[in-house]
Amino acid sequence: MFRRTLNCAVAPALAAAAALYGVSPAQADDIPKAPGHRLVSQYEGSPATAVPVPGEAPPQHPYLAPNGRSGMHADAAGSATYPWPGPLGRDPEVRSEKIAALGGECATATFDSGGRLVTVCGTFAGFKVKLLDPRSLATLAEYQLPQRSSTVEAITSLDFSKIFKDTSGGAYFYLDDQDRAVLADSRQHILRLGHAQNPDGSWKFTVEDDWDLTPQVPHDCVSWTNLWPSGSCDPVTSVMPDWHGRIWWVTRQGRVGTVDPDDGRIRSVRLAGEEIQNSFSVAEDGVSIVSDHALYSFRAEADGTPKVQWRQPYDRGTGTKPGSVNQGSGTTPDLFGDGYVAITDNADDRMNVLVYRRGADAPADRRLVCRVPVFGSGASTTDNSLISWGNSLVVENNYGYENVTTLLLGKSVVGGVSRIDVRPDGSGCDTVWESAIRSPSTVPKLSTANGLLYFYEKDPNIWGIDAWYLTAVDFRTGERRWRQLTGTGPAYDNNWAPVTLGPDGTAYVGVFNGIVAVRDR
Repeated sequence: MFRRTLNCAVAPALAAAAALYGVSPAQADDIPKAPGHRLVSQYEGSPATAVPVPGEAPPQHPYLAPNGRSGMHADAAGSATYPWPGPLGRDPEVRSEKIAALGGECATATFDSGGRLVTVCGTFAGFKVKLLDPRSLATLAEYQLPQRSSTVEAITSLDFSKIFKDTSGGAYFYLDDQDRAVLADSRQHILRLGHAQNPDGSWKFTVEDDWDLTPQVPHDCVSWTNLWPSGSCDPVTSVMPDWHGRIWWVTRQGRVGTVDPDDGRIRSVRLAGEEIQNSFSVAEDGVSIVSDHALYSFRAEADGTPKVQWRQPYDRGTGTKPGSVNQGSGTTPDLFGDGYVAITDNADDRMNVLVYRRGADAPADRRLVCRVPVFGSGASTTDNSLISWGNSLVVENNYGYENVTTLLLGKSVVGGVSRIDVRPDGSGCDTVWESAIRSPSTVPKLSTANGLLYFYEKDPNIWGIDAWYLTAVDFRTGERRWRQLTGTGPAYDNNWAPVTLGPDGTAYVGVFNGIVAVRDR
């Protein structure tokens, strides 16, 4: 996803030009820093010592790239954990790559078998699937996706909130077990893209499969050639495979469907009156999906039709909080521990972390394991996935963040991070530690190889300097170990993009104007 950084007078004109005429591929330029970057601390803390976290990794999905390489949440279980180390803070080096003149955020980053980044970057000219060199961040190949309806609507109406709350168009994609990117574009088509090297050494993307969902998904969407549609439009939010290789998909207006990649057969059902704005997670025992009303477990019938195994409503509150995309849970379900699934709710006063038993045979009155309120009264929400490892969960407070304009001129969020553990006997949950870290909108990650959590932090600044830091926190204690300045200004705002740990130990962060890499020298 991408957001606006320029003032209201300039941004619409540039956005319209970019959308109508396209933006030339950016050269290998650094993302520009805003004034003040020499007036703030460059590095704080001291290098950490790697202390691995014991535990069992999530099962490897047979149709996904290896755990840690496959998607925004690192694996099919949505754990947000990596089996390799991230940077320890030893004289960190920061590199950045400006992707486009306007926008350019590279959110989800995956890694092919050669260690190259496969990512989707958002610009006002449309999303692009990109293959990046992991060290230089140079573009090796790109594939242009069609423009999202929300971008056209935002430009024509000058209402950019339409972009800010749109999670469709390819932002949630996955890399499969054959290094192919699988995504749903804004035409309601699911694409499977391979990439290969040409004889001259250059790279290219190729569409290997294209499945059209429009017979079952409303698709009269706004475009430059259809500015006043008479029908309805239901964008596809996310895709993931199940353990049998079916490709599951969900839409904003509550449709849940499958594609059989062998014969192209498409089946779907609809959760009437419900909205799905998050991705979902998959285990052998089913597909876990959260709508703005309830948490679901699905399985597929013999013909591929999705069937509900169980449904668990939660407290969705009375409205959308600042820091949430819609009135509901902002989390992708985490599948962890001994058959648990966790989300957060949207309760009005204090958001709760909810842990359930996910077995289809769990009695309804025993499905809920715990409900733990987190963060301060009247100021708690998250629109990012939990981290799960063993019986532990880590949750971040995004209350107050809306888009890249929210934190300008030195402002920040209330912040807060908590670790919650399910008791060994499953009798409930306990808060292990609480931290004041202010990580406005990132999907945080854990390296189980070194025991560090990685956040993207911004503190208030009385001089109005917007300084952004990659921050490492001790998983065991919640103590900040070190943080490294990545840059200043809204171009370095990650704007809901995750921290991603590469197999070579580099930490990547998608930011508004492109992508940043931090690695130990």
